[in-house]
Amino acid sequence: MKLKEKNALITGGAKGIGFATAVRLANEGCNIVLLDLFENELTEAKLKLEKISKVKVFVKKTDVTNKNEVYDSAKIIENEFGAIDILINNAGYVKGGDFLDQPDEEWEKTIDVNLRSFIYTIRAFLPSMNKRNSGFVINISSASSALGVPGLSIYTATKWAVWGLTESMRFESMNAGKNVRWVSIHPSYIQTGLFAGAKLGMLGNLIVPLLKSHDVIAKAIIKAIKKDKNIMFRPRTLKIAILLRGIMPDKLFQAILILMGVPQSMRSWKGRN
Repeated sequence: MKLKEKNALITGGAKGIGFATAVRLANEGCNIVLLDLFENELTEAKLKLEKISKVKVFVKKTDVTNKNEVYDSAKIIENEFGAIDILINNAGYVKGGDFLDQPDEEWEKTIDVNLRSFIYTIRAFLPSMNKRNSGFVINISSASSALGVPGLSIYTATKWAVWGLTESMRFESMNAGKNVRWVSIHPSYIQTGLFAGAKLGMLGNLIVPLLKSHDVIAKAIIKAIKKDKNIMFRPRTLKIAILLRGIMPDKLFQAILILMGVPQSMRSWKGRN
């Protein structure tokens, strides 16, 4: 897909991966819509984007876990801004801690933000894409969609679900003869933001090094759109984990994860302030 003059919508777009992606898309000539819960940060993001580009920028405070707000925002956006060509489901939430230590409201929020919101936005914007027979839906999953991580049990479950949702919807679009593309993006730990402080052991960090910035993922998203990719892993060495999981006995694979420090990787987690 050529990006110039396309309309891209990003949830959780005021900061982190969302804003880094908005910057790159704006530099490619895309018009930008940002949805986020934090109005002040949305306003700041809009001003920054307007300084670096001449594209149209539209921001809308929206609780993406509230389906009525999502559907109402979608109507406003399509009426006032235009049809969405690229939907990037980036909104995310993480709260580290063992399963039984998590209060109900924490795991419920994790599912609401990381999975339900994706479903709501897809249901809101996919009909228009189908009608125009064109579109890209990009869902931010995680490295934890390929392996279980202690201290991230519910988060991991949502990211496995996002990968499955993306793949299932890709085939639904194919079966319906619709030219709507579906991409899942799988980042490992990033030094800043939601996963600040999380890290693998020495061996793990050699194989799957920490990502230095959100822009690494933003670049992967642009590449996925331009080259029509189905899936992107960052760092690329994450593909090794998928390969090993497929060919190794499970106990041997788990032993390798232990050597890499995966079970202890959330012990130093600090998260975003």
